[in-house]
Amino acid sequence: MRVLAAMSGGVDSSVAAAMLAEQGHEVVGVTLKLWGGESDTGCCSVSDVEDARRVADLLGLQHHVFNFGDAFDQRVVSPYVDDHAVGLTPNPCIECNRHIKFDKLMVRAEALGFDAVATGHHARLEAADGGFRVRRGVDGAKDQSYVLYMLGQEQMGRLLLPIGHLTKAEVRERAADLGLRNSAKPDSQDVCFIANRAGGRQGFLSRRLGESPGTVVDVDGTELGTVGAVQAVTIGQRRGLNLGGTDEPRYVTDVDIAAGRVTVGRREDLYTPTQDVVDIEWADEPVDGPVDVQVSAHGTPAVGVVDRAGRVDWQEPQRRVAPGQAVVFYQDELVAGGAVAA
Repeated sequence: MRVLAAMSGGVDSSVAAAMLAEQGHEVVGVTLKLWGGESDTGCCSVSDVEDARRVADLLGLQHHVFNFGDAFDQRVVSPYVDDHAVGLTPNPCIECNRHIKFDKLMVRAEALGFDAVATGHHARLEAADGGFRVRRGVDGAKDQSYVLYMLGQEQMGRLLLPIGHLTKAEVRERAADLGLRNSAKPDSQDVCFIANRAGGRQGFLSRRLGESPGTVVDVDGTELGTVGAVQAVTIGQRRGLNLGGTDEPRYVTDVDIAAGRVTVGRREDLYTPTQDVVDIEWADEPVDGPVDVQVSAHGTPAVGVVDRAGRVDWQEPQRRVAPGQAVVFYQDELVAGGAVAA
């Protein structure tokens, strides 16, 4: 099988490519050049490209770099900024998977005659009911099935996830045995196009949107203070509100961009019996009845029922999800579908 292996320069994708080559596949490595701006936290730096190239050389693989920078800016970065401008908190990694890695890259791979695309995600694929489903990775602490909920049947049919059955420690051990220089390389933790040394998320958004000060009020409307950039505030946020010492923590319960107002309340004020969602996608047929619902990459799932009209009814009240975040549905360890919090 001819496989195009996406190699970010990290240990996971490096070991994934090595495993496929060991299995006898014709493997070609590719690194995506996505972001040309400042970066110090993600997988888009020049050093990452060089790490991927060195691994490919060591493994005896051809290696290419595809420049998808324009598409990345159009489909990931610009929507990220636009969403914040209207009070949403998007997940850019999911949109990168949706539009770049599992759309544009797969289209390019097919045009070049490859049978499959491989990535180093900690997740598994499983045949089910004549199709495919994404299953959680063996390593629960590193599981990335949450960010793959948007995969369609055609995409899953052309995808290989070689390391999903390994723990992170086992991946690093294999890399060390292969003599890979990146065997101990730290994981990328943050959004690749946001640099911490340049002010992080708030600094990035301020440079793109300007700063719109906002008023902080409690649930009764009493003014408590101000924030420098209301677009950078998100539901559930506790830090960075400059409210001073209080008897109990206060959390953001609502953000009104148009009014320039941030409402804060007690922890219990965040809890709700339902969660509105939009853009529901199912891996197969819609599920009637309870599913496990996960609202962050490594969050603890809660039981809920998905109303087809666009609502999750929680078995027990849960914290409100920031609008724009992914809400992913599971049946046992299998991804059943997902949506976006409204």
